[in-house]
Amino acid sequence: MSSQKKRPARIEPFRHKVETDPKFFEKSWKKLHDAIREIYNHNASGLSFEELYRTAYNMVLYKHGPALYDNLIKTMTEHLQEMRISIEDAQGGLFLEELQRKWDDHNKALQMIRDVLMYMDRTYIPSSKKTAVFDLGLELWRDTIVRSAKIHGRLLDTLLDLIHSERMGDVINRSLMRSTTKMLMDLGSSVYQDDFERPFLEVSASFYSGESQQFIECCACGEYLKKAQRRLDEEAERVSQYMDAKTDEKITAVVVKETLTNHMQRLFLMENSGLVSMLVEDKYEDLTMMYNLFRRVPDGHSTIKSIMTSHVKETGKSLVTDPERMKDPVDFVQRLLNEKDKYDNIISTSFANDKGFQNALNSSFEYFINLNNRSPEFISLYVDDKLRKGMKDANEEDVETVLDKVMMLFRYLQEKDLFEKYYKQHLAKRLLSGRAASDDSERSMLVKLKTECGYQFTSKLEGMFTDLKTSQDTTQGFYAANPSDTADAPLISVQILTTGSWPTQPCSTCNLPPEVLAVSEKFRAYYLGTHNGRRLTWQTNMGSADIKVTFGNGSKHELNVSTYQMCVLMLFNTADCLTYRDIEQATAIPPVDLKRCLQSLALVKGKNVLRKEPMSRDISADDSFYVNDKFTSKLFKVKIGTVAVQKESEPEKMETRHRVEEDRKPQIEAAIVRIMKARRVLDHNSIVTEVTKQLQPRFLPNPVVIKKRIESLIEREFLERDKVDRKMYRYLA
Repeated sequence: MSSQKKRPARIEPFRHKVETDPKFFEKSWKKLHDAIREIYNHNASGLSFEELYRTAYNMVLYKHGPALYDNLIKTMTEHLQEMRISIEDAQGGLFLEELQRKWDDHNKALQMIRDVLMYMDRTYIPSSKKTAVFDLGLELWRDTIVRSAKIHGRLLDTLLDLIHSERMGDVINRSLMRSTTKMLMDLGSSVYQDDFERPFLEVSASFYSGESQQFIECCACGEYLKKAQRRLDEEAERVSQYMDAKTDEKITAVVVKETLTNHMQRLFLMENSGLVSMLVEDKYEDLTMMYNLFRRVPDGHSTIKSIMTSHVKETGKSLVTDPERMKDPVDFVQRLLNEKDKYDNIISTSFANDKGFQNALNSSFEYFINLNNRSPEFISLYVDDKLRKGMKDANEEDVETVLDKVMMLFRYLQEKDLFEKYYKQHLAKRLLSGRAASDDSERSMLVKLKTECGYQFTSKLEGMFTDLKTSQDTTQGFYAANPSDTADAPLISVQILTTGSWPTQPCSTCNLPPEVLAVSEKFRAYYLGTHNGRRLTWQTNMGSADIKVTFGNGSKHELNVSTYQMCVLMLFNTADCLTYRDIEQATAIPPVDLKRCLQSLALVKGKNVLRKEPMSRDISADDSFYVNDKFTSKLFKVKIGTVAVQKESEPEKMETRHRVEEDRKPQIEAAIVRIMKARRVLDHNSIVTEVTKQLQPRFLPNPVVIKKRIESLIEREFLERDKVDRKMYRYLA
């Protein structure tokens, strides 16, 4: 059984030919032509748009679409030519008003004509790929009116003249400007750009080039920047009022190029008002404006950063290398902190906390702080000054703030291990003399150092605090165990220091007074009896004492003195006059310390409990000393400090440096071994790079020293040179 394929249903066109009136087109077009004329003449109220639509519909239906389209072009062009004459005849300020009025008329007419010819718009025009009626009307307006010989140039000149007048301070009709530029935008982006925007940008570039040249000759940098900012704001507002939004970016680029980019170097380096002057004088407002304006300029921020960095390095270098500044370490560091605060404020206030600027500032500080090899010592002395008792008008919060700032400087140090050496010495003096202002502040500083450098950095420092607590318990145990033997003896408080935790001190011999010596020996016997295998060495140069004195005038005082000073004063219980040689022989105090001790007892005004003959600043071997019977003080308790050199002497500095260099050797060797153990084979340059990277948090190792440590490890058979390539090293397990 065969099945026949089913055909799809299809509607056949009506084949019967309808005869039409031979003059159908002429009659129909005349009706439409007259209607268009009435529309342009503002007489559309009497027209029947339904009838007109049907007429146009039939014309298209009966294949008269091409003729209708052509006639429409011809008729609209004729009306536009009449409008053009009217616009051309308008004089002065009436020109734009007439243009706008005719544009509005044409727009309204176009909307009505489009409605009448809607069927043609929907059928004939798409199929024949013609321009839609409304768009056709816009193109005819563009070609007949806007780009006509007499209107095109006049329109552009009028617009540019009005903008120039507004720039010079005149008030213009912005509404008319807005409607005119909108007309150009409605005609297409290319019309707006070619006929207005491009010439507008060219004229603007010329205007701002001349104006900026004029301003830069007579204005200071800050004033110039304000004018540039005002012009940018004006242009942005002008665009928002009567231009295409896309023009904003373009005109801004023009203003930036002509007023900022072309004059950038001259503005930054302007004498007495440029960038350096702003930094020196803390002109936050001008710096903020400069930062914001030159954000728009290629390399603007990087140039500001470069000039700021050079200035900070230059001023910092002059500060840290000035011999006068180095006479006062506390003032030296305070000036560094003031500089850091100054530029931190500038960056946070004017440079929006820009990380790039902050990093540049950090690198600048790191550069010049390490130019002075005494910076670690001075920073430690500064901390010592702030943590000692006697700080004026300072609470713990103030001290904490200062410590946080000091840690910023500490981070810049390349020789952090040198700082550790000095800090250990200064901390020891504070703790042993009881001059630490606050235990909390001391421990807070340790926490900051531990956070920054790790446990290894502070382990010995923490051991110092542990020793003091243990010493207190031991002293209490001593008096509890010997209540009768120590009843009449002087009270002593012994601080037992673990050798490895405390800074190494030269053990100075000193003959203690008999009363003190007796109780000291009893304590030694007690301690060694309770701790097997230990050894005690008295550090008399680190102690202090409180002694009661009755002067010849009857006044009584309690003096707080060093152990050396106590030894000297106790001699006067049995003698009225003693020479320098007598005192030196009786006490066995080292000459340097003895002279400082006698200076503080006899030559410091208000603390001169001894009298020296002859009276002079220096101590000589033949000087004689007496108790000053005329000594008076408003205070019962009088503290007599030792005349001390705050900074290290040159030999002491060399000794400290030598000890630090020696301490670094095992650290460098340990780093080399760690690296080689992991890598097994490595070339010389790579070892130097890796060692530097590992040790940088503590100090910056010298490549020459690294090389010597490698050679030492080769001698001890930790490493060996490669037999082929002598620059390669192998790890020996």
